[in-house]
Amino acid sequence: MVQRRSLAVPYGVPVLAISFLACVATGLELSVNNHAADFTLSTELGPPISLSCLVHNSSQAEELLWYRGDGQVGLKDGNKVNISNICISPVNESDNGVTFTCKLARDKSVQVSVILDVHFPPRLSGEETLHVEEGKDVSLTCNSKSNPQAQTTWYKDNHSLTLQQNHHELHQTSEVFRLSIKKVQKSDNGTYTCVVESPLGNGTRDFHLIVEDKKPVFPKEAVIAAVVVVTITIFFGVVARKDKIFKCFKKPKETAL
Repeated sequence: MVQRRSLAVPYGVPVLAISFLACVATGLELSVNNHAADFTLSTELGPPISLSCLVHNSSQAEELLWYRGDGQVGLKDGNKVNISNICISPVNESDNGVTFTCKLARDKSVQVSVILDVHFPPRLSGEETLHVEEGKDVSLTCNSKSNPQAQTTWYKDNHSLTLQQNHHELHQTSEVFRLSIKKVQKSDNGTYTCVVESPLGNGTRDFHLIVEDKKPVFPKEAVIAAVVVVTITIFFGVVARKDKIFKCFKKPKETAL
C-alpha cells in the first residue's frame, strides 16, 4: 500500500509563510512586461506606456491588483483575472520615481514592482531685477528640476563668476540652485546668469542686481533726545506767553443799557 504524505505546517507559523509555501508548491508567479522580478523602466515625457501583469503556472482564475505607490488602482471588469493591463498617459514629471506594483489578490506577497525613471530636461527662463542696499546680503535663486539632474554654472556680465571667499556662497539641491552674496558692494552691480545644463537640454535665468547707496542711519537715542528738547521748548514757550494767550480767549464785558 502506498502511503500519502501531507505537508505538515507546525503550529504558530505565520500565515504569510503558509501562503509562500503554497505558491512554491504550485510554482505560481507573476511577471510585468516579461519581468519576473522588480525592475526600473526608463521612459520620456509624453508618450504613454503600458504595464502588463500576467499570472504564470495557474490552474484557476486568479484575481490581480494594481497599486500606484500605496494607492490601489481601479480596474474594470475583464481586466483583473490572470492578466491585467494599465496605461500611464501621458507620462509627466510627477510620474518620475513612482512605483507601480502588481499583486496577487489572494496572496499579496506574490508581487512584481516597476519603478518609472522619467527623463526630462531642465525648464528655466526669464529674468528678474533686484534692488539691494549696499552692505546688505542678497540671494539669487534658480528653481529647476530635471532628470538626470542638471549641473549649474553662474556667470556675471557674460563671464564665468569668480567666487570670493566669505563673499560668495553656493547652495545646490536637486531642484534649487542659489548664489548668495554677503555684504554687497558697488562692484557687485551687474547681470548674473544661472545656467543649468543636462544631457537633454539647457536653461538660463538672468538676475539684474542693482546696488543702491547706503541709507544714512540716525541714532535712536539722538532722535529721542531731539524730540524731548523740542517738546520742552514748546512747553516753556507756551507758559511764558500764557497771559497773552489767555487774553485772546477772554470774553469782553457786556455793556448795560
